[in-house]
Amino acid sequence: MRKLSCLFVLFLCCSFPSFTQITETDGNWTKQFLVLKNTPEADAMIRVGDIDNLGHGWAEGFNPFSGRNTDPHGYPWELNKNDAPGTDRIMIPAGYRYGSDAPHDGYTGSTERPANNPVPLIIPLNDIKDITVTSAALQLFIDDFQSPEYQKKFQFRMNGQRFVEAEKVINGVNQAGPVGKLISFKFTDEQLSMLQGDSLVIFIDDPVTATGDGFAIDFVKLLINPKGVLYKGSIKGTIIDEETKMPIANATAEIKDYGIVQTDAEGNFLLQAVPAGLNMVAGSADGYSSAQKQVDVIEGETTEDVVLELKRSGKVKFNDKTLQEGDHIVMKNIQFQVNSAVLLAAGKQELDKLAAFMNQNPSMEILLSGHTSSEGSASLNRELSLKRVRSCKDYLISKGIDEGLITIKGLGQDQPIAPNDTEANRAKNRRVELKITKL
Repeated sequence: MRKLSCLFVLFLCCSFPSFTQITETDGNWTKQFLVLKNTPEADAMIRVGDIDNLGHGWAEGFNPFSGRNTDPHGYPWELNKNDAPGTDRIMIPAGYRYGSDAPHDGYTGSTERPANNPVPLIIPLNDIKDITVTSAALQLFIDDFQSPEYQKKFQFRMNGQRFVEAEKVINGVNQAGPVGKLISFKFTDEQLSMLQGDSLVIFIDDPVTATGDGFAIDFVKLLINPKGVLYKGSIKGTIIDEETKMPIANATAEIKDYGIVQTDAEGNFLLQAVPAGLNMVAGSADGYSSAQKQVDVIEGETTEDVVLELKRSGKVKFNDKTLQEGDHIVMKNIQFQVNSAVLLAAGKQELDKLAAFMNQNPSMEILLSGHTSSEGSASLNRELSLKRVRSCKDYLISKGIDEGLITIKGLGQDQPIAPNDTEANRAKNRRVELKITKL
């Protein structure tokens, strides 16, 4: 049976022409590691892994950056020892135990430990030391994730930290076939600090869920100071009330970091210049819980109508205030040492209350934003505010809160709530705000 599988793979590989591509944005596609400076896409591009559809090659004329799926391909395939670690190989999440009766896919059943253990993707960063990094984006060509089918909860970690937005996309993907497709993400301000080291380590795994959902990565691209989206399409849709099915005017439709628009009187929206590939579109409105749906975006095309149904938001009580999704409050008792991110006792007590509140509402997600007064430079204030909310997040994690439920943002002096003209007003601006992003 194994020999027949290999012959089947050989036949499929021969039917997918493999040809050398050399482009301005990606250089020579056969290279396992490549750095390009000042491309049409970014100030710098670092790629790990060759662009070859896991060694199967591309169908004639196929553009892997167009957002289209590849044709199905065979499996398993023989590993090439020259491929970059973590690429062009079948990986089975650590949560699956061979010999169990847990459901699994073909990738799982056709491979064995330890050859199929998840392997990190390591992106060396020495070549960008001379660049001032103000923004960054990540692209991966992913293959055969079937999270909804197998109820997976993949974790996407960069240098050990969870990347929640990437997890939401991957955990919504159903790539039966198996087929491959492009996904793209922008770095948060917090994540940009990861690019100051010698390498960026990306590790995808589900260490908890028992089912077997094998996956593969063809290549990963890091874009430093992206210049814009080269391959893009549009998403049209409607936001409606889940119960009444009536359209919701002035609701918000958003592709995080790539576009946000309001609905018209009929609840319709159009998001343009969306990166080609898999995207997660979110809908929200005052008084409603947000909803998300995964959308395939094809270069130069507009999707069919995407319908987002919102239900009325529940309400919770915290610090004697009734809150619903989208509400935010100032955490008045969170305090730090002067010009430091070290929490004082009063701040820890306030965070203990927040941890208890989150344990009572285990599906709730929050955003903690840090703010400063206007003394000092704007860049240093943003950095300090980010470090302070990072301290808050770390403290909550130490109390058992899932880090995937907490997003942080350092806004420095950009959003004052009082004039910076007296010490009393400046003290008001030095604050941490809590926003409920999902309830």
